[in-house]
Amino acid sequence: MNESTDADKVRELKQFAGRIRQETVKEISAFGTGHVGGSLSIADLLAVLYGQEMNIKPEDPQWADRDWFVLSKGHCAPALYATLALRGYFPMDWLNTLNRNGTNLPSHADRLKVPGVDVTAGSLGQGASVAVGVALGLKMDGRDNKVYLVIGDGESQEGQIWEMALFAAQHRLGNLIAFIDYNGLQLDGYCKDICSLGDATAKFEAFGWQVVDVPDGNDVPSILQALETVRSKAQKADDRPSMIVLHTVKGLGWSEIAGTPKSHSTSINEQQRDQALAEIQTMMNAA
Repeated sequence: MNESTDADKVRELKQFAGRIRQETVKEISAFGTGHVGGSLSIADLLAVLYGQEMNIKPEDPQWADRDWFVLSKGHCAPALYATLALRGYFPMDWLNTLNRNGTNLPSHADRLKVPGVDVTAGSLGQGASVAVGVALGLKMDGRDNKVYLVIGDGESQEGQIWEMALFAAQHRLGNLIAFIDYNGLQLDGYCKDICSLGDATAKFEAFGWQVVDVPDGNDVPSILQALETVRSKAQKADDRPSMIVLHTVKGLGWSEIAGTPKSHSTSINEQQRDQALAEIQTMMNAA
């Protein structure tokens, strides 16, 4: 792509991220409460993955050659649901049924209910283990599919994450590209006050991964560049798994909660919904 086309694509992805944020706020507001903060912090990543990076067919969610996406921090499913609906995996009006009786969109993503969800979210850490299992299976079958995994920084306090990290490096799963949503917050407060993850980049490098640190993990061009760097490194390395550390802002787009402990899970009334939607629209207008 030429420079003009690149700029147009970045603008398109930023708009997509804004729409993901808006639909996320609306679906959580319709139910009344939910995990809005961590959903908003991964909107830019989801826009890049589903808007450009991943090999997918919304009209055929089980396409054999698709890339797989695993949201191990499963409580942030509202953002994934918004993304899938916007890409046409299922009707937009499903979003109004989030977490209600009889819904296809439960609180945590469910592959048996939601078209486009490849792996059902479980306890924190479990999605990461499933992701490496999928990656190993695809590698053993000689397939070119990639597996994209998102974990949280609070989730990374789970020992299962580090078992996954050892296993992926041991089996040289170069088809696995993982991301840490490093927003610094978890259910009970700031991660650094509860059980600090510290230097995630150094830790995963020590475990044998190739790692890219992104200081602004909510910046679309930076995410795109990180993925390009991973591809460049992969050409020189022997099939090491990749970790992209995204330093994000929890609740980005809604000033009332952004970067605060109350962003993890909160209620959203109509006035707050309208405020958040207006602020997100201002972000989109400036993009």
